[in-house]
Amino acid sequence: MSSKLFSPIELRGLTLPNRIVVSPMCQYCVEDGVVGDWHRVHLGMLANSGAGLLIVEATAVTPQGRISPGCTGLYNDATEAAFAGVLETVRSVGSARLGIQLGHSGRKGSTAAPWIGRGPVAREDGGWDVVGPSPLPFTEDWLVPEQLDRAGMDDIRDAFVSAAGRAASLGFEFLEMHSAHGYLLSSFVSPLSNRREDEYGGTRENRMRFPLEVAVAMRGAWPADRPMSVRINGSDWVEGGWTPDDAVAYAAALKGVGVDIITVSSGGIDPRQQVPVKPGYQVPIAAKVRKEADIPTIAVGLITDPHQAESIVADGKADMVALARGMLFNPRWGKHAAVTLGVAVEYPPQYQRATPETWPPAKDSVAGGRG
Repeated sequence: MSSKLFSPIELRGLTLPNRIVVSPMCQYCVEDGVVGDWHRVHLGMLANSGAGLLIVEATAVTPQGRISPGCTGLYNDATEAAFAGVLETVRSVGSARLGIQLGHSGRKGSTAAPWIGRGPVAREDGGWDVVGPSPLPFTEDWLVPEQLDRAGMDDIRDAFVSAAGRAASLGFEFLEMHSAHGYLLSSFVSPLSNRREDEYGGTRENRMRFPLEVAVAMRGAWPADRPMSVRINGSDWVEGGWTPDDAVAYAAALKGVGVDIITVSSGGIDPRQQVPVKPGYQVPIAAKVRKEADIPTIAVGLITDPHQAESIVADGKADMVALARGMLFNPRWGKHAAVTLGVAVEYPPQYQRATPETWPPAKDSVAGGRG
């Protein structure tokens, strides 16, 4: 069977064997930004999922840019050295090409891990002061961010550049700038969180100005033959907030500064959001961005069925699909999707005794088409 999902895709000098992506997923389990044994096993497992691309979770460009005290960082020699050791293991056992998402938490930083409650972490408990485009907290119970001035914005831009350089040195082949879910760059573009009255606030063009400056600087620091993505919000899902039309304009501007592909997500900017959660609920926005901004897109959001993923790509709604929780639930999702779609894929020799060709129950185990 011919499958568009399992066809190669070229992005600059990177050729991926299929259109399946493991989304960045925060793990909230490191100290001082330094990855270790959990990530060695976690990423090694997902590198054998059958996905063509594995993107490491939102990794902070400064200590203050972490979402929680347990989040990963790439901002000093210690964090870089730790990644080097983990990546050596992952590359030795896995087949997926490796990317990394770099971000800054902004006003949603200094928060607890989800299983602790997600609330703000006080300085005396290991937290820190947060920053944002305007002194507006995410909710009235969260920390009030300090409004960034030009010097602060320059420092953060330079931190993104430094982290991109470290990522290049580590051999990552794909770079993603995080500008979604209400974190710093996302909070600049949304009118719900940006109330500035200078050249970085007000109009949509002004609100996009700082994230575009960061994107330009990162693209300049990232090797020319390696692709760069930006994850954006397709909608805030709040009246008066960011819209799909805004997403098209932002994607077009990002394309103009050298971004190669856009991951279209949504939400996270305001607790009043009304998200119409259902399978593939963000796909129509990814399709709109792809068509109207004329840039490749990655669709994400409750994509769990291989037939669903196949149709998204085959019908031209997006160029790739990304899975997050679906991969945690089933770390062989890509391999199982291939069985469902009748596609032959490679397995590590250690696992070849469990392929559909050598072990017939493999086909029965994925019957029903959910991979």
